[in-house]
Amino acid sequence: MIAMRIIILFVILMQAMCLHAADAPPVAKERAHTASPNVQVLPQPMTIPGLDRQRTLRIYLPPGYAATKQRYPVLYMHDGQNLFDDATSFLGEWGVDETLDELARTRDIKLIVVGIDNGGENRIHELTAWDSAKYGKGEGRQYMAFIVDVVKPYVDAHFRTKADRTNTAIMGSSLGALISHYAIYQYPHVFSKAGILSPAYWFAPAVFDLAATRSLSTDTKIYFYAGGNEDENMLPNLNRMTSLLQSQGASQQNFSIRIDPAAQHNETAWRNEFPHAVEWLFGAPR
Repeated sequence: MIAMRIIILFVILMQAMCLHAADAPPVAKERAHTASPNVQVLPQPMTIPGLDRQRTLRIYLPPGYAATKQRYPVLYMHDGQNLFDDATSFLGEWGVDETLDELARTRDIKLIVVGIDNGGENRIHELTAWDSAKYGKGEGRQYMAFIVDVVKPYVDAHFRTKADRTNTAIMGSSLGALISHYAIYQYPHVFSKAGILSPAYWFAPAVFDLAATRSLSTDTKIYFYAGGNEDENMLPNLNRMTSLLQSQGASQQNFSIRIDPAAQHNETAWRNEFPHAVEWLFGAPR
């Protein structure tokens, strides 16, 4: 009788364990690294002055870099974790390295990409230059000063770059697009090109005041992109911004607007759009 009770208790215990296992969230599988050999992660993070935070840099070098003395244009990009490596990405990488390897082969577009990792929980603050009553302090001014005054001098000193503004660009998506838009106005002597993908203009409406009160250099090139299945304010805000540019005298030849009607606000959409943006910003006209 005692033995039977022990068996019954054992069966009940095993059933309870199985039910608990079924309710538990699945354990995430570790993703394989996918970055190309020509992507290097700098061994020492850099410190953002004024914020006292560390940032990792990921550097893409074009094919043949080591075998030549050639100098290259530079594209600075935010959210470095998402650019090259599936193992470090949020929801899938952009494939920047594979895309640029292919553009180097087919279109002779060769450039260096500097990916600056985002600050995790501080990303929402660092990628906007304006304070928000709802979201808190904007730290984008310090973040962009870090890129211009710390990161760029290091990159120009340690890699064969074309350091002038004509060959220097900045690009990002969502909040990364918002801070890139700020950068093209705040540092016109540094950046002559910007890739603005799915810009989060709603997050900081003051960006429209910036565009309304300042004019861009006549040779500034901006690539705008949005998906048709993003937030309902995405396309109206994008249209408002491009109308402001036109009212300020910006030539339509100097900015491109591309809408993908089916695309959503995600890494897959930006991965698909990246080659179009790079080709328009850096490639010779077809």
